Amino acid sequence: MLIDPFERHVSYLRISVTDRCDFRCVYCMSEHMTFLPKADLLSLEELDRLCSAFITLGVKKLRLSGGEPLVRRGIMTLVKSLGRHLKTGALEELTLTTNGSQLARYANELVDYGVRRINVSLDTLDEANFVAVTRWGKYDKVMAGIEAARAAGLRVKINTVALNGVNDGEIENIVRWCGEKDMDLTFIETMPMGEIDGDRSAQYLPLTEVRERMAKTWTLDENDHNSGGPARYVSLRETGQRVGFITPLSHNFCESCNRVRLTCTGTLFMCLGQEDAADLRAPLRESADDAAVIAAIREAIARKPKGHDFLIDRTSAGAAVPRHMSVTGG
Repeated sequence: MLIDPFERHVSYLRISVTDRCDFRCVYCMSEHMTFLPKADLLSLEELDRLCSAFITLGVKKLRLSGGEPLVRRGIMTLVKSLGRHLKTGALEELTLTTNGSQLARYANELVDYGVRRINVSLDTLDEANFVAVTRWGKYDKVMAGIEAARAAGLRVKINTVALNGVNDGEIENIVRWCGEKDMDLTFIETMPMGEIDGDRSAQYLPLTEVRERMAKTWTLDENDHNSGGPARYVSLRETGQRVGFITPLSHNFCESCNRVRLTCTGTLFMCLGQEDAADLRAPLRESADDAAVIAAIREAIARKPKGHDFLIDRTSAGAAVPRHMSVTGG
């Protein structure tokens, strides 16, 4: 097992299989991004080997992310290969976070290879607003992808970044729509990662305000559901629907952190909001034996910090962490 210096069991690995995305969401990227050269990326076979090493060390949940994971060429070969660990019981869950653009194409395959639930990032139900937020996204394509996922039997959870002046007037509609579709929902505060084209401080909407708005329409009961991530949940008494809140700024969620993040270049970040990282690519490639990789993973976990230092600085539009979210994965 992987135990960090604060006695937390690290059982959850998020893997950014690519930093590329077919959207350019305003809170996540600048419109004209420079992505990593494809030659810098680990092969899918190498990603499989690293994930398998983590599973050997007691990781029970893998989440594939990006960028947009489903735009990585050949991604289904990785999903299929990792699915073997579900069959042996070594892995309890294989899932992914997606913008939904490729779901109509891949939903059935995901189910075939053992994926049972997914997160879909969707910040607005207004088509014009969707285009404004994503810049390059196709609203109808995402909606068709969500329906394809549901039809294939995937349990869909919607992730919505709360954005002041962008979707703050849609909170009730988004909650109601998810309830009608029998989909769980999680609201997320914008995170100060990477330079964007606008003023991130102006985008920040604390989820305390979102909860207050919801409480005017529904009765919110605390819910002890644990999805393995940082969300804290409530149940809507009138509908039975579950809604989560991820609050990296207004309420630090680090005390129970059980996760680390692996990038597509083999860099392991022990904390989303810190820059300390470990290179796993070098030990991976120096030997066909996993002993060096496992030693490097253990050494990295021994440096996992207690928490992050996210802060929205209202005097500056700059990022607290210079790398973009797409580099590390959501």
